[in-house]
Amino acid sequence: MQQKIKETLKQSVMLKLQIIDNEQLINEIVNISKELIYLFKKEQKVLFCGNGGSAADAQHLATELSGRFYLERSPLFAEALHVNTSFLTAVGNDYAFDSVFARAVEAKGREGDALIAISTSGKSKNILKAIATAKEKNMLTIGLTGEKGGKMEKLCDYLIKIPSKDTPRIQEAHILVGHIICELVEAAIFGKT
Repeated sequence: MQQKIKETLKQSVMLKLQIIDNEQLINEIVNISKELIYLFKKEQKVLFCGNGGSAADAQHLATELSGRFYLERSPLFAEALHVNTSFLTAVGNDYAFDSVFARAVEAKGREGDALIAISTSGKSKNILKAIATAKEKNMLTIGLTGEKGGKMEKLCDYLIKIPSKDTPRIQEAHILVGHIICELVEAAIFGKT
């Protein structure tokens, strides 16, 4: 067991070192942060979506922005689209589960808002439909996925592709990247750089 723990920790550290050395990925994080800073300064909102562990990540990151991260400050409008379970189950039942996030984006998203869509495979149908709906509404689309990117690669304005095929390691990196973005956004908007 101890060896397995060490191996898993080493895999996680090695992946983060790969991210550090990936200038394209670092630049994508910078560009996303700048876009979100601009968007929040215009009092737009950010919607998040994901399934399973990625839903938990979506909710986590939305909370960092709408609650607080490091600073005592005003809340930013960020929301995970799955938190209304009555809506989720009604749309899943009345339409299809593939439509739950697209329907929420249709209801809540406005031109100039952003959708941050999280899918480790980049192939989740309900995530892809949500991105397509956001594009139709002239929203900024940001994806977090694994090394392949799936179909998200062609749909998103910005895409964070974590260089791994291992779902738990990808999800760990999504939270790390999300935390970095939250920190940069919060510091820029609320005056602490």
